Amino acid sequence: MTPDDWSAVALSLRVATVATLLTAVPSLALGWWLAGRLSWGAKLAEFVVLLPLVLPPVVTGYGLLIVLPRGVAFTWAASVLASAVVGLPLFVQLARAGFEAVEPELLEAARVDGAGRWTAFRTVAVPLALPALAAGAALHFARGLGEFGATLVVAGNLPGRTQTLPLALYSRLQQMGGEAASVRLAVAAVVLAALSLGLSRLLLRRWHSPSGP
Repeated sequence: MTPDDWSAVALSLRVATVATLLTAVPSLALGWWLAGRLSWGAKLAEFVVLLPLVLPPVVTGYGLLIVLPRGVAFTWAASVLASAVVGLPLFVQLARAGFEAVEPELLEAARVDGAGRWTAFRTVAVPLALPALAAGAALHFARGLGEFGATLVVAGNLPGRTQTLPLALYSRLQQMGGEAASVRLAVAAVVLAALSLGLSRLLLRRWHSPSGP
């Protein structure tokens, strides 16, 4: 691996981490609000949240390019926003599932004991749904590592600045004699994705196990 390759790997890890942290609070809030709701407003909100999951990433990137300030586009911050948006549906869906699995009686008991809605959420709902929330974060992180289309449109492919691992792999594939570098980057991408996915599966297995929450 060349210094440029390691730079792309490091930037991908940085972007995916910051994007996941940035999305955590909105994902938990949306998951909590959507849990158990069947109103038209909730269905519309869920539809909007899920759109980035089915839209072509290039369309998502173009939308971000339109709304972002000129000083943010084509910076690593734009890469973070692209990864945050495309991974948000995964995080929200698992957060919603985790909160819906919490027994309503436990929340009601907390309120009877004097806990407010926020306290019941923080002390009862979040701890019980924590494996699902952590799995959602792991999936979001994995999605951020693999983000390509939206990042390319809104952040560009600038080596050392916005060139993440998928973009570096794409660039090496376009170069004469770049086959060896492409293989190294592809292996790195597979390893990172497998680790993230494995962690997510482990957390979900713990959540669904009889001894879990």
